[in-house]
Amino acid sequence: MSKRATIVVDLQNEYLPTGKLPLVGLEAALAHAARVIAAARAQGELLVHVRHESAEADAPFFAPHTAGVQIIPAVAAREGEPVIVKHHPNSFRGTALKELLDAQGITEVVVIGAMSHMCIEATSRAAADHGYPVTVVHDACATMSLSFEGTDVPAAQVHAASMAALGFGYASIKTTDQHLA
Repeated sequence: MSKRATIVVDLQNEYLPTGKLPLVGLEAALAHAARVIAAARAQGELLVHVRHESAEADAPFFAPHTAGVQIIPAVAAREGEPVIVKHHPNSFRGTALKELLDAQGITEVVVIGAMSHMCIEATSRAAADHGYPVTVVHDACATMSLSFEGTDVPAAQVHAASMAALGFGYASIKTTDQHLA
């Protein structure tokens, strides 16, 4: 059995164009994520699906029991694949993710999903802090444009800055093709 796990973070309906937080480039990221997921299944790797849900019932997004919190069907868990529900950007915080990985003897993780600048960064950094070598498949991730002190930052630049920061000291950053090669 493989000692590598793929963590699929927050690929949820809320990020679709019909959701409350639509992401730039999500369609392409989903297509790449589906390839990464298919390869992990074919290789017998542990796939862990992470789903963000607000702790407050009246939250403006990711509200419990809404369509927005559901995982997008194209990348959804199959029977037997664990789904971790989280309430924070870091998929390890307040969840059993670390215990699950350790119980399966996982020694390395691959991270894909959304949003590059939030949950992908937080989860990847936490995984590295827990001692796992981390690979982020960057084209299987998506984000949104942001603003800072009157400066608009396009999604492509937000994503690039996030990947550059992770690649500087937390993770190996690869494309889907590089990862699958």
